[in-house]
Amino acid sequence: MSWNRGIRQTHRWLSIAFTLVVIANIVVLGLEAPPVWVAYLALPPLLLLLLTGLYLFVLPYASRSRGSTQRSD
Repeated sequence: MSWNRGIRQTHRWLSIAFTLVVIANIVVLGLEAPPVWVAYLALPPLLLLLLTGLYLFVLPYASRSRGSTQRSD
């Protein structure tokens, strides 16, 4: 498995995890007295999504500047 494919797959799984955490966050915040730390649970997957998303965004431009004709997965 190449790095690009692994990063892309990680980004997909992180998006699923982020969606589930946001849904759980909405459910928990609907309770009477939600704990404060629940609001911060979505931040770690969001940060990782940002990093992997930026990598995937820059990837076509970086390969074009190297003169590579190889297609990234």
